[in-house]
Amino acid sequence: MSRTVALANQKGGVAKTTSTLSIGVGLAELGHKVLLIDLDPQASLTYSVGLDPDRLDLSLHDVFVRRTPMEKVIQSVRHLDIVPATIDLAGSEVHLLTRTGREHALKRALASVKDQYDFVLLDLPPSLGVLTINGLTAADDLLIPVACETLSQRGVGQLLETVDDVRAFANPSLAVVGIIVTLFDDRTRHAREILEDLPIRYGIPILQPPVRKSIRFAEAPSLGQSVLDHSPTSAGAEAYRQIARQLSERAALLDQESRKIEEG
Repeated sequence: MSRTVALANQKGGVAKTTSTLSIGVGLAELGHKVLLIDLDPQASLTYSVGLDPDRLDLSLHDVFVRRTPMEKVIQSVRHLDIVPATIDLAGSEVHLLTRTGREHALKRALASVKDQYDFVLLDLPPSLGVLTINGLTAADDLLIPVACETLSQRGVGQLLETVDDVRAFANPSLAVVGIIVTLFDDRTRHAREILEDLPIRYGIPILQPPVRKSIRFAEAPSLGQSVLDHSPTSAGAEAYRQIARQLSERAALLDQESRKIEEG
């Protein structure tokens, strides 16, 4: 059973793109077939896998605006596949606003390829606009990367309000799986306090372990690599491997339960 997982936080700078790529590579290392979809017009995920957004012939923009089949846009990069983004995706938002059923555009486009993958990971933009709504409507699960700082934490409540709206009108089965704590520095009291407060404040589990701050995360995108490739034995790489393992185990459990229901 394929799982579509969105990573979202409308606060920028919380390592959302880093988390998407790192978890994707971690799942691929476990033997899963993984598709990444870059829904951010800044195209940071596209750049991070080693593609040049300024030189692409086709991108997600073409899927939304020209109705190009998604399979024609997919590119293979090392461990996994990606639907890349370009700055043109900003224009896709305007186009989608004029379409009936606009919040379902991604889900419809994804239907033709989703079953070819074990996991589809969606890197959502740092906003609550139509691209984010499309991602939440297409997703089975939601992960929320949160940096250990007050402004990042405040964004969680606003995102959860949007999740409630999406559940009410477009995707009632959307599950909030957990929070990924990023940029964590346990030497600071502020970071430790936020880590303790998050599950209490929002009632959402923290996926363990927290991902610690490291210069390795800043170095990896310039090489077109994930931190798991660039610094495979680092604490950050191991943290994302553990999170990927939890997602894999959760998917396997859900698949077992689904089979039992089908068998009666």
